[in-house]
Amino acid sequence: MYIDDVCINIQGLSVALQIANPTVVAKVERLAKATGLTKTAVVEKAIDRLASETGTRPQSGRMAALLAQLDRVPDRLDAFNALEWDDQGLPK
Repeated sequence: MYIDDVCINIQGLSVALQIANPTVVAKVERLAKATGLTKTAVVEKAIDRLASETGTRPQSGRMAALLAQLDRVPDRLDAFNALEWDDQGLPK
């Protein structure tokens, strides 16, 4: 699931989501039972659908900012690279 993975790509780290509204919990349970999906899958599909309707991806701005920061880290000239690379950037 990308919901957890977007957060700096730390796999295995999960944070429980607690829904305090009993009406919402009942809706999720009803949809899960009707569709045969897990409650997690129902919530994920709902988030994906809402994200596509709004034209956004969850956390896409944070991920882009993180990647931009990593791109600004200069390459080390003294770095050792045990692999030889071809002109297309692939290992030989």
